[in-house]
Amino acid sequence: MAGTYSFDVVSDFEAQELLNAVDQLRREVSQRYDLKDSKTEIELLENELLITTASDMTLQAVTDVLLQKAAKRNLSSKIFDFQDPESSGGNRTKQKVLLKKGLSQEIAKKLSKVIRDGLKKINVSIQGDTLRVTGKSKDELQAAITLLRGQEESLDIPLQFENYR
Repeated sequence: MAGTYSFDVVSDFEAQELLNAVDQLRREVSQRYDLKDSKTEIELLENELLITTASDMTLQAVTDVLLQKAAKRNLSSKIFDFQDPESSGGNRTKQKVLLKKGLSQEIAKKLSKVIRDGLKKINVSIQGDTLRVTGKSKDELQAAITLLRGQEESLDIPLQFENYR
């Protein structure tokens, strides 16, 4: 259609940046005097991160360093879903950190409703785990992005805007 513009709303993270942040975390854990004897293991799986360490105190230190390294690599702390720590054999503590990716149907519907209520000339469609926003003018799309950025604080996921055409 001539004269229409669109963009996609997604919730994603750069996998390579996460890998780099985890590598930096491993390096710092192996070098820091308070963590190097804790025998901390950090395993990056497809949709989760497993941290096994000596105690709750070292686990807290490792998660703090993880959040610092992620922030330096422009990864939102909202991508991490920290599960409750559990006891592992030999007085060790294990924590699973789920990695959030994609918009759930519930969040996509909420964002769609916010846009439709706030901006009447914008069309919104849910396409899997993305939200496609279309409109006749770029100014309307900019207003939609501003509206969504205002909603981002109340969400527990980061939003990115892609394929702006």
